[in-house]
Amino acid sequence: MKFTLSRRLLGAWALSVLGLTCAHAQTPSFPTQQIKLIVPYPAGGATDILARMMGQKLSEAWNVPVVVENKPGAGGTIGNNLVARAAPDGYTVLVAITAIIQQPPLMNLPYDPLKDFAPITQIAKSPSMFVVPLNSPYQTLKDYVAAVKAQPATFNYGTYGAGTSSHIQGSLLNLQAGLDQVMVPFQGSAPLMNNLLGGQLTSAFVDSASARAHFKSFRPLAVTGTQRLPLLPDVPSFKELGYHSFEPYGWFGLMLPAATPAHIVQKFSDEAMKILRMPDIVAKVEGLGLWVGGGKPEEFAQILRNDAAIYAKIIRDANIKLNP
Repeated sequence: MKFTLSRRLLGAWALSVLGLTCAHAQTPSFPTQQIKLIVPYPAGGATDILARMMGQKLSEAWNVPVVVENKPGAGGTIGNNLVARAAPDGYTVLVAITAIIQQPPLMNLPYDPLKDFAPITQIAKSPSMFVVPLNSPYQTLKDYVAAVKAQPATFNYGTYGAGTSSHIQGSLLNLQAGLDQVMVPFQGSAPLMNNLLGGQLTSAFVDSASARAHFKSFRPLAVTGTQRLPLLPDVPSFKELGYHSFEPYGWFGLMLPAATPAHIVQKFSDEAMKILRMPDIVAKVEGLGLWVGGGKPEEFAQILRNDAAIYAKIIRDANIKLNP
């Protein structure tokens, strides 16, 4: 009887192992089909360039087609929402930028940036700088702040548009320094830089990518982030000068729908980290005026939470509106 029972148990165990083995064999490895990288902005910009760069390397590594689809509109929310509602199977990926976590306090969104996406990694980071025209008489931020206070209603700052990082940063400077600079919005970096260099603006917050080609044409007074920029070692950070909440960097990152299996998220992260260490990729990222990103999914998730809280407080305290 004991022998019979043992044989039955052994048979059952063997069938169970066989079944698990077969089931595992029938589960396809990832990826097995085309992957879409969704860029929620028009073609030609830094987000698009980085997406195509990453897409090419992912395709080479995984031997599947990786295509970039531009889905611009509504400040990026159309493309963001497309990915948030996509099947969580790893085949639809968002190439996101900082705006995704700046927008919730400013508008009603059909998704929650912190709950409806699974962060993969940062592709690149972008510090910003507060600049004045080269012929400006102000040599330091202290000089500039004193002049604005002494001549009310005569100074302005250019931005990439209402609700953008440059608008938020300018509002924060106004708030902390007690200034009344007028925000002047533009549709992107090109017209902003043209007006700054042409003398129509007294100042502006510009990101490192937009500023790179114009370092000799304006004077930076302070930089955002946690440290000085290697290219501008003599320019202090806002933190050094006693200001706060200027620490967050702009960033470009990869995200998947929230319910994507953890092993797929991790596979994307591991491959992205390999790509971002390649010399040709490092050269391309730095050639755009950006810093190479990286980081594990949980590290990127923490950055999203921290930055979202900082931006939400600034927007609330400075009473920033998209349509004032």
